Amino acid sequence: MQGHATWDLFCRVVDNYGDIGVCWRLAEGLAAMRQQVRLWTDDASALRWMAPQGAAGVQVGHWGAAEAAAPGDVVVEAFACDPPPAFVAAMAARREAPVWINLEYLSAEPWVERCHGLPSPQAAGPGRGMTKWFFHPGFTPGTGGLLREAGLLQERDAFDRATWLAGQGLPGPNADEQVVSLFCYPTAPWRELPAALNRPSLLLLAQGAAQALADLPLPPGIRTATLPWMTQHDFDRLLWASDLNLVRGEDSLARALWAGKPTLWQLYPQDDGAHIAKLEAFLSTWARLSGATEELAARQSALLRWWNGAPGAPQRCPGWPDGTAWTAASTRLAMTLAQHPDLVSALLDFARRKGAPEGGNG
Repeated sequence: MQGHATWDLFCRVVDNYGDIGVCWRLAEGLAAMRQQVRLWTDDASALRWMAPQGAAGVQVGHWGAAEAAAPGDVVVEAFACDPPPAFVAAMAARREAPVWINLEYLSAEPWVERCHGLPSPQAAGPGRGMTKWFFHPGFTPGTGGLLREAGLLQERDAFDRATWLAGQGLPGPNADEQVVSLFCYPTAPWRELPAALNRPSLLLLAQGAAQALADLPLPPGIRTATLPWMTQHDFDRLLWASDLNLVRGEDSLARALWAGKPTLWQLYPQDDGAHIAKLEAFLSTWARLSGATEELAARQSALLRWWNGAPGAPQRCPGWPDGTAWTAASTRLAMTLAQHPDLVSALLDFARRKGAPEGGNG
């Protein structure tokens, strides 16, 4: 097959905004590679503030409308959301079946490399006889990589914090202050954070649980500023503007890693505790890829376990690593990850190897 591919990307918004955030970045990235993308979602409301400008080459459609649509060359279901049965039946009826990909959640667990790229033959249902392929984002060359736009790190390096903060109507930090961004789920020990920082800080409070801090008494030397819902473009710059980033969920983690700044990641809490295994795998991967000393890796691990309420973690903030060493390790990690193919490029290559049209690399 020749020509540029048409992609159908399916996304269900279960809760929060990580799923639609990942899918929009993916859709926009594919469109930047001159692919035609239809993003089908059951709730596009977050895109009004996340991506109000839209993107050339991306159409957003309601989930139910996909039942009457003719499938494109590649169908991506994000996080095993299962496209509508009528759409899958239309996929199976095509003369050349689309490449069908299940984009999985991000994890550093060892099994990810083993499962990345594996086929899942469909033995029943409207897609019977077709093959679905597993595609796993990740932190190593044996996975699908992370979303990273062309030129992102160059933009980061040329970024001017003072200008951006002023443009957002935000105060600049005093000479002795660190800038800390806070975006968390309610289960994080966010009430303890201001006292735990133990140094003058300007806390930039993203939407969610963190904004309650603005109404609470704060220790001396701690200031806060509340943030509106931000576009993805501005959220990236918030992370670049901060000296320490506390983020939640998978999309925000990847963006914080590209910022190259010290980061505390709060995983989405799961009742069965599966997020703790993902946390431990990430801590091991972070230590290995960042080149951190054993002491630095141990201190960061203790912090993330505390922040995530891991079993056996300290009840109070266990203290902070040396800031200079932590920043250097975070910068090295971003440089290491940037040597791997980005997720959009890897996904395009994978789809073409499975039969999607060539072209679109311009």
